[in-house]
Amino acid sequence: MLKSGILNPGINGLLSRVRHTNTLVIADRGFPFWPEIETIDISLVDGIPTVLDVLRAMRPNFVIGHAWMAEEFRRENDVATREEFEGALGGVPIVFEPHVEFKRRVPRAVGLIRTGDTIQYANMIIESA
Repeated sequence: MLKSGILNPGINGLLSRVRHTNTLVIADRGFPFWPEIETIDISLVDGIPTVLDVLRAMRPNFVIGHAWMAEEFRRENDVATREEFEGALGGVPIVFEPHVEFKRRVPRAVGLIRTGDTIQYANMIIESA
């Protein structure tokens, strides 16, 4: 029985299939469903859990080389929110692109973790290093 780290068996299985340069999506509650990729929905209620909760839980055992987010995230959120996301990524380069372009990357991901996050455009695609 696992006693620490990520306890969710679906997320553990998904993370174990991510290899070098594979991508994974961590999305907010409103992100569209993508039938092409495995989706693990851990949304409970508004704001629980958040994209950053998932990211922070993953960071000890997941090396991120790059991240992508929608450029609309910067426009729709305040400085404190933007800095919190950048801080959680810990210096990982973030490419901001139009949301339409961001969504074109999604079908190539190994999977998607849907959260209860309500922050506008909080979605991110992370690439393993």
